[in-house]
Amino acid sequence: MPQLEAWEQVFVSDDEFFETTHGDLGCVACHGGDGDSSGMEEAHTGMVRDPDSIETCSSCHNDTTTTDAMSLHSSLQGYLTVMNTRAGTEELSPGLELAFENHCEECHTSCGQCHVSRPTSAGGGLLAGHSFKNPPPMNLTCTGCHGSRVNDEYKGKNEAPEGGMIPADVHFNPGGMACFECHGDAEMHGDVPAQSHRYDDAAVECTDCHLNVEDSDENPQHAMHAEDLACQVCHSVDYKNCYSCHVQTSEEGTPYFKIEPSEMAFYIGKNAVQSEQRPWDYVLLRHVPIDRDSFSFYGEDLLPEFDSLPTFAYATPHNIQTNTPQNASCDACHGNEELFLTPDKVPADELVANEDVIVDVAPGP
Repeated sequence: MPQLEAWEQVFVSDDEFFETTHGDLGCVACHGGDGDSSGMEEAHTGMVRDPDSIETCSSCHNDTTTTDAMSLHSSLQGYLTVMNTRAGTEELSPGLELAFENHCEECHTSCGQCHVSRPTSAGGGLLAGHSFKNPPPMNLTCTGCHGSRVNDEYKGKNEAPEGGMIPADVHFNPGGMACFECHGDAEMHGDVPAQSHRYDDAAVECTDCHLNVEDSDENPQHAMHAEDLACQVCHSVDYKNCYSCHVQTSEEGTPYFKIEPSEMAFYIGKNAVQSEQRPWDYVLLRHVPIDRDSFSFYGEDLLPEFDSLPTFAYATPHNIQTNTPQNASCDACHGNEELFLTPDKVPADELVANEDVIVDVAPGP
């Protein structure tokens, strides 16, 4: 993500911001403080750096802020769902709750952290002189948080295992589609059925744009495989897999994490989250950065139900290609065990966790 000079992070543009509707409200209306005081300390007393979405924005944007409280960006329910499932609890234990506060809560975002500034977890800083941006600029907001995987995949910044660079996603290059063209207002603002995880049924589908591909005469492969394979199985390429993340704090109390080196790899596996929206038998799987003792700094055996979720999780890489090695011919995929998550590719202590997604033998012709 582009770096900002220190002055750019805090500079409020008279010419742009104060001529807008939000600028006309004045600073105190959103940030508090004492607008009648001429002293710096007195003027900043009670000032809020990042105004609360409900308390501040709802007076004008009530419909949006009401649903936004249920969005995954605000609630972080996706994290909580996975942690509680692996812990075998409905509420976080004290140890996991402290870990969540130290390492996960900063990913929570507010209205301002998308529309006015970069997210705090990405370093903060005003986007454009405090002007409100709708939609937000993808390069300064979305990819500030979703960078090492989504951004690098989408923009073609990953090195291929065999050398060279993996091409950018066809939706980015040359078209340059921004995130919000697929992930729209309803998803971002929580104006969808309540979600416990990002792959709940409210998410975007390829067929929202690519209509009736399974009925098209132009490509018989679509008709043959559309009901059995997720689109990414044929149209994605190597993507980043992460391993063994451990979190703790320094002696000074600063949270940090340690993680094993990631790898670029491609794994076709069984679909453990089948639903009406995701009915396929085979999908792509990505190893997520989790370990049995990821939170051991905060207590012993905090994830007793670790095996209840796969460590190779359902994935939708953002590196779609029209032509890929596996769709070059029938034999390129059928019977090719290099493409599939077979037992030999899974660490021994993760075999039980992944038993629902492992492919024992690659499907033949």
